Amino acid sequence: MGLFILSFRPDEKIRKYLKGVLDMNYNQIAKDILTNVGGSSNVKGLTHCFTRLRFQLKDSKKANKETIEQLEGVISVVESGGQFQVVLGTKVNNVYDAIVPMISIDETTEISEEKVSIWNRILIAVSAMFTPMVPAIAASGLLKGFLTIAKILAAKQGVDITVNQTYTLIMAGTDALFYFMPVILAYTSAKVFKANEFIAMALGGTMCYPSVVALMTGKDVVSMFGVTITKASYASSVIPIIIGVFILSYIQKFLEKVIPEVLKIILVPGLSLLVMLPATFMVFGPIGIYIGNAITFVYTGMMNLSPAICGAFIGGMWCVFVIFGAHRALLPIGINDVAQFGHQNLLAFAGAANFSQGGAALGVMLKTKNKDLKTVAASAAISASVCGITEPAIYGCNLRLKRPMIYAIICGAIGGAIMGVGGVYGDSFANNGILTFATYAAFGMKPFVYYLIGVGVSFFGAMILTYLFGFDEMGDKKKKANAAAEVETAELEVASELKVNELDPSEADLLIYSPIEGEAVSMTKVNDEVFSSLALGNGIAIIPEKGEVVAPEDCTVTLIYPTLHALGLMLDNGVEMIIHVGIDTVQLEGKHFEKFVEEGSHIKKGTKILAFDIDALKKDGYDTIVPIIVSNTPVFQQVSGISGKGATLEKPVIAIKKNQ
Repeated sequence: MGLFILSFRPDEKIRKYLKGVLDMNYNQIAKDILTNVGGSSNVKGLTHCFTRLRFQLKDSKKANKETIEQLEGVISVVESGGQFQVVLGTKVNNVYDAIVPMISIDETTEISEEKVSIWNRILIAVSAMFTPMVPAIAASGLLKGFLTIAKILAAKQGVDITVNQTYTLIMAGTDALFYFMPVILAYTSAKVFKANEFIAMALGGTMCYPSVVALMTGKDVVSMFGVTITKASYASSVIPIIIGVFILSYIQKFLEKVIPEVLKIILVPGLSLLVMLPATFMVFGPIGIYIGNAITFVYTGMMNLSPAICGAFIGGMWCVFVIFGAHRALLPIGINDVAQFGHQNLLAFAGAANFSQGGAALGVMLKTKNKDLKTVAASAAISASVCGITEPAIYGCNLRLKRPMIYAIICGAIGGAIMGVGGVYGDSFANNGILTFATYAAFGMKPFVYYLIGVGVSFFGAMILTYLFGFDEMGDKKKKANAAAEVETAELEVASELKVNELDPSEADLLIYSPIEGEAVSMTKVNDEVFSSLALGNGIAIIPEKGEVVAPEDCTVTLIYPTLHALGLMLDNGVEMIIHVGIDTVQLEGKHFEKFVEEGSHIKKGTKILAFDIDALKKDGYDTIVPIIVSNTPVFQQVSGISGKGATLEKPVIAIKKNQ
């Protein structure tokens, strides 16, 4: 944690950045979030969707939800489906990229102290399998919408562009994702079930193989090893490959246990595929097809019973499902419908919910006098209406204000019912927003008009209800909470600094020895406030007498900055360390420095890592002091530097007391 700091240049521009002069410090947000979820050691897994970081925590009781909700950039925090979800809106990618280098996830570690229900495990698995596909699915829907518009405009001129080769090639790009769904799902499922991704993809590829497709769609009986098998079209299928990869993961684990190490690289994948091919076509593939047909039958039955009720249910409840993460369990229905039948209406009805959330957010923006809330609501309304991303609207204003959420549910249900009555379908699985309107024009103007009416009722109805009937203003609670949090943080930092200075080395749980020979001085004496303020963590500074950096303990070299002036270490005892040679030495771009190990190496105590020319640095006008920072200081009770002359690898310079 904290090793991202190595990438900075400690000049005036970056000092201003670290002081918060710039609007958004994603690294600091990431660090604050990670600290308040219990630190890197409490993170079992981390993924993200369009708007949320989705943590799997070993112990959710260690997470400080209230503090995280007050952090800069955080919209809300949701605990749902076995996940601790931090809602960030459109900046989630930046924060995710910043937080990943700070964590080290041990996939073999089991979640302790809390039991995750089977239902939550299923939701997490479904989310992990389908979420990575969402950008490609959205791109497919957008392109298909453009093709639909082009086809309609061309038809008005008496031109059939569907016979055009360009149209055919682009259409292939929109359909390929769904045709090869078994291959793509094989990869994501293997990630979830911890099977070999490429064996899984080979299994999925077999399902789409032209000769296999021809056999399954032909008139002749198909048999394998003399046994007649059920004929089914597996190209574009969803459930059969998921079941197949699930079974593959257990076959693989069994083979890895019984096959000698020297033969595993060949026999485990070979035997896995040999077992799974007949097992899939004879048993698990047909079972998956039957399950898929059953799900389709139930959903179709609801539609046949009453399209209006089905549309109202999805349109009204979809965003409630989003809150609990349950909507992801429904996504395979729509994906399967597009893959199998070339159309779906699940997301049409969900679109009513999306637009109602956007409309309610717009109503909040028009009604509120709170400038901060007005800004959040305006952004959320655009996000929901244009892109179909509703989390900023749900968590940023509607759910927090309660009544706008109710108005959105009511209007979403009415809009969904209108779409159900009108027989609305889309020809792709596209997230609902203004950009994907054309997707729902593919099956004629009548259903498209019903779609537009449903969207209009959902959006403008929720906006008008929110504006007319209002809500309880939030006031400036969040500002007050932030101010209180800042005061408390400042007090804690002062108290922490005083307590650190009082730590007796004899009472320390860990003693860190000097990686550099020289004189150890307090970090507060470093002539750079980025270090002296302890903003990056506590530690010690060394005035070097020998231009060498060695490993203070057995450790892993996690990062060596390209200019060689700074490096990061993960000590085997759990301490994360930054060693920064000199002040502003990044400007030398590696001059006067030499490295002796590679990034990622695990090295023993005393191993030479870096050499630098002290005299040359001084001659060029650089301060040669070396700050040594414990970058994961927040996870310990106390971190204290031990000043004194004669710092060596045999003399401790940092004392650490662990949390009890």
